[in-house]
Amino acid sequence: MTEDRTGMPRHAPVGWPPRNRRELMAKVLWIGVWLVFLSAPIRDLASGRHTTGATVAGTLGLTAFVAVYLTLVFRNMGRPFSPRIVVSLLAVLAVLAPVLAYGLGPHWTGLFVYLSVACGATLPVRAAYWAIPATAVVMFLVGLHTGDDQIDNDLLLVVLIGFAMTGVSQLIRTMGELRKARATVAQLAANEERLRLARDLHDLLGHSLSLITLKSELAGRMLPDQPEKAAQQVADIEQVSRQALVDVREAVTGYRRPRLAAELAGAQVALTAAGVTAEVPAEPDLDGVPEEAEAALAWALREAITNVVRHSGAERCLIQLTHRQTLDGPVLELGVEDNGSGGSGKGPGNGLTGLTERLEKAGGALEAGRVKHGFRLVARVPTRSPGDVGSGA
Repeated sequence: MTEDRTGMPRHAPVGWPPRNRRELMAKVLWIGVWLVFLSAPIRDLASGRHTTGATVAGTLGLTAFVAVYLTLVFRNMGRPFSPRIVVSLLAVLAVLAPVLAYGLGPHWTGLFVYLSVACGATLPVRAAYWAIPATAVVMFLVGLHTGDDQIDNDLLLVVLIGFAMTGVSQLIRTMGELRKARATVAQLAANEERLRLARDLHDLLGHSLSLITLKSELAGRMLPDQPEKAAQQVADIEQVSRQALVDVREAVTGYRRPRLAAELAGAQVALTAAGVTAEVPAEPDLDGVPEEAEAALAWALREAITNVVRHSGAERCLIQLTHRQTLDGPVLELGVEDNGSGGSGKGPGNGLTGLTERLEKAGGALEAGRVKHGFRLVARVPTRSPGDVGSGA
């Protein structure tokens, strides 16, 4: 399966919620094809062989049945209902199917196919293994009453398609578990890479700093009697330090961009250690947020928390992350508010000035100043619309 530049599949597979209008139409078409079994009850209603009351009741019952079925099956393909709602909707289908087939004739036994599909697609495997045969038994009894001469074929179809949907449902669950496992593996790989970088920096700087220390001691001993040799040691120290700086820059290339989730966790730890009561959001929703914009927000959060801990004297701090729709498009807004003094400076410091420049580079903006009961910093960055990123952010 091909992927776009965001790393997401171009076409959402079974089990993924639709992320744009095109995928929504594809899902609807995939489900709608199976409504072919409704042709028999529709023709029966149009034949005119029922009374007006029976025709109206059949039309309403069929409409309710199809609406419940589509709602149940469509939602199950991505964001399933809770078990209680699933059982309630299945109960509605389990009542409508036999009532309509019993009251209107053998043309309506095809509704049991949809009931079997719904059971296989939405119920746990063990429950589906009981519900599907029970559906077939009820259909057989109704078929005997209505005189359906095709009941044997229909019975086989209900059982086969029900258990087939059970397999599809299992496949969907397995795909979901695999996606979660892949995300976990990616996170573990990132953590391992951070550990590798930490080890590399430790080895690199340990060697360089040890050499600098040794040469500094030699230069100190040589200074009184051998200034030329001491000068040579100082020159060597300069060369080693410059090379260490180059090595560090090469080692951290691509690793200096902070992550917002890590900064939120660090903010919680820093505020708690400083005796500040903190309200920090859970895992941030970063769908549609470019990496540069996320990094800018992470720097803003780090600077804001540093100011709260060092300068504000605050007792409480509230951190909020909010997706908003503005005239310029969707944005992600970070708000950090405390009840402290906001520092003693008369104007924006170097930190806020640097943040403003960083946010403007990412297309965002920064607002900071006193509020009624403290100090508030607000940083905004633009996000891509759902249609741009192919997700439901």
